[in-house]
Amino acid sequence: MSNAYGIDLGTRNLKIYNKSTGEVTRIKNAIAIVEKDQMYAYGDDAYSMYEKAPESIEVSFPIVGGVIADFDNMQTMLFTALEELLHAKLKGADIVTTVPTDITEVEKKAFSDMFMKSKIKFRSVTLCEKPLADALGMGLDITEPTGVMIVDIGADTTEISVISLGGLVLSNLLPFGGNQLDDDIVTYLKRNHSLVIGRKTAKQLKEHIGSARMPQQEQTMKVVGRDIVSGLPIEMEISSSMIYEAIKDDLNSLCTSIRLILEKVPPELAKDIVYSGIYLTGGSSKIIDLADLFTEVTNISVKVAENADVSAAYGLHLVLSDEKYRRFGYTPKARIFK
Repeated sequence: MSNAYGIDLGTRNLKIYNKSTGEVTRIKNAIAIVEKDQMYAYGDDAYSMYEKAPESIEVSFPIVGGVIADFDNMQTMLFTALEELLHAKLKGADIVTTVPTDITEVEKKAFSDMFMKSKIKFRSVTLCEKPLADALGMGLDITEPTGVMIVDIGADTTEISVISLGGLVLSNLLPFGGNQLDDDIVTYLKRNHSLVIGRKTAKQLKEHIGSARMPQQEQTMKVVGRDIVSGLPIEMEISSSMIYEAIKDDLNSLCTSIRLILEKVPPELAKDIVYSGIYLTGGSSKIIDLADLFTEVTNISVKVAENADVSAAYGLHLVLSDEKYRRFGYTPKARIFK
């Protein structure tokens, strides 16, 4: 089964594991469209046009809130990426793709339908719950009778899950992610400093000087935006304490959600989590002091995955390659009519 691919469709990033090379390819999950239905660019090229394109070019993101919002464009972009970037021979290929746990079975089936309803004849198409793929990608043996808690902070959503014996005991998909923090920064700077910036600039501020706690040592970053008063472009130096003020309320709300999930965990599994800690993954998990904030709120150690951006994609490697974990892949029909 060397002609096999593991696919993690994120809101902002598309990750593809190629079994034949053992490598993960990561590109932006964005597509640029002209004349309503013609693909002009995709991936990083399309993302570079975001917030800069003329009206004749529409840049969109096919995944919204963890589900496929634009089926046709997602299918077009994914197949193009597989063929152009990985030189994949899709006919007869085995595919396994991640899906969020806390969505409907119909929404999960759409991930499978992208392949099954295409003109290409794949050998097999299976789904894998994303928390399981994340855990496998972090090197955790989730087949043991031990409770494991995963917090996956993506662009549009955060999925909080508890796993034991290879199954999901609890899972909650929250409509909160890195994009919300970017919006918080945009709103804060506009309201408090009369500075208008775009989401991409806000994301850069979050990633470079963002902190989940009041910074002990101030960092700064210069950005260019528009002055609301004059209407002209202006350069302003933004501090890490400003970014903290912008995002702290939403991060505290996330802390509350984690506590609520912990309160629902069966006592014996809760004991396991106290001993092993909470595992943090996803693109926004690397915010400075975020793990420390969660530890402070829960009194449980929090560990950030080394490969947080691509942990699920590497987890799919095991689903494709290791007989022990192959059972984590399933077909939607089997799940729906079970």
